[in-house]
Amino acid sequence: MSDRFYALSIAGGRGERLRPLTDNRPKPMVEINGKPIISYQVDWMRAQGVTDVVFLTGYMGGMIQDYFGDGSDHGIAAHYSTEKTPLGRGGALKQGLSLVPTDTKNVLVANGDVITNQPLKPIADLHAESKATGTMMLVPYPSQYGVVESNDRNIVTQFIEKGSLPFWINAGVYLFDRQIESLLPDIGDHETSTFQDLAKHGKLSAYRSDMAWTSIESPKDLTDIADRINEGRLVLSGG
Repeated sequence: MSDRFYALSIAGGRGERLRPLTDNRPKPMVEINGKPIISYQVDWMRAQGVTDVVFLTGYMGGMIQDYFGDGSDHGIAAHYSTEKTPLGRGGALKQGLSLVPTDTKNVLVANGDVITNQPLKPIADLHAESKATGTMMLVPYPSQYGVVESNDRNIVTQFIEKGSLPFWINAGVYLFDRQIESLLPDIGDHETSTFQDLAKHGKLSAYRSDMAWTSIESPKDLTDIADRINEGRLVLSGG
């Protein structure tokens, strides 16, 4: 069995909600404090023991390849799987997995706009213990509004600035058994096909994370995470 540890970064998105920043670059190449989003992710992957990253590219993917090259300057071996026509995330994953040796046991997968400092070991421990085909990281559902609490006398007692709702959401970080390739669609989304089938058969595990996590969806997200990093409220691994 290969002693390499592979990760796939889903990096083909256009990032429409980040326009005009994405008019001349793919979403993962938008910068936070002068450094692309995806570079923070690669730092995290490397800190978790990843040796090889397969970038699943589409829109303006050449910029990602120009930035990472063979990966040696970033402490990894970089590989590229480029969509010639839109495949959907599930199809992109299936195409990218063809670059991962078949004797590989597990593969880390992350959406290219995700930044986190979650250690991988507890996710891997759960994955092994559950004998699941896939394990997904969940995070608390962030509220977009501040919360006001009051007592039974209708007196305001507390303000909570954008806390979390009592639900868990898909964080876009997964640990897959390499053999999941045959279960992925040629074209389409894995969340509406593969994940549904795995869940039906009890082969999809969920790891609930309370570590820092963000998915960059808007210019405000960029500002917020930059401020958190600059003020020392967010410490990222591997940087």
